[in-house]
Amino acid sequence: MPSIYTLKPRFQNLLRPIVNGLARIGITANQITVTALLLSLGAGFLIAWARGGRMLLLLPIVLLLRMALNAMDGMLAREHNQVSALGAILNELGDVVSDIGLYLPLGLVPGFDARLVVAVVILSTLTEMTGVVAVQIGASRRYDGPFGKSDRAFLFGMMGLLLGCGVPIERAITYALLVMIFLLLLTIFNRARHALKQVSANGERQ
Repeated sequence: MPSIYTLKPRFQNLLRPIVNGLARIGITANQITVTALLLSLGAGFLIAWARGGRMLLLLPIVLLLRMALNAMDGMLAREHNQVSALGAILNELGDVVSDIGLYLPLGLVPGFDARLVVAVVILSTLTEMTGVVAVQIGASRRYDGPFGKSDRAFLFGMMGLLLGCGVPIERAITYALLVMIFLLLLTIFNRARHALKQVSANGERQ
């Protein structure tokens, strides 16, 4: 199913000159990963402290920066011989903790139903766990859609941008969160199904 994740190769091509420059000056993939995590946690703290308002404009900015940083840490690891076990752990845990730290504070913002925000955060975590668990059963890390990390970032970023600019979308937020919950459940199902299908296919070839 379609997902913003399919645009990742083009995004990486745009970032490659920056990545090559960072590698030349000794910046490591793990440093980039930790930077993205701290950026998300800091923005989440400010949004919670201000209960939204103009601070919601941090959402699209930080999410775009984080998307770039996440792409760059992977490129540094793969293309500049920085792949490590620690990096794999930081990458997976960093994404999940960043999502929790950036999205959970929205439950304190007027217009957001805290229960629905918590549900979205929990299902987002389960979505990424499903992708990782696929590796344990002999499949590849699953990134199937329709509502992966990049898609969540886009929708939350749009809500933050509109609310931060004063656009009255409060009535639509609950419906948007309900749609997100449905899409996350579908994504979990898709990732599990494709992982099992891949394992079955691998077994038939052996």
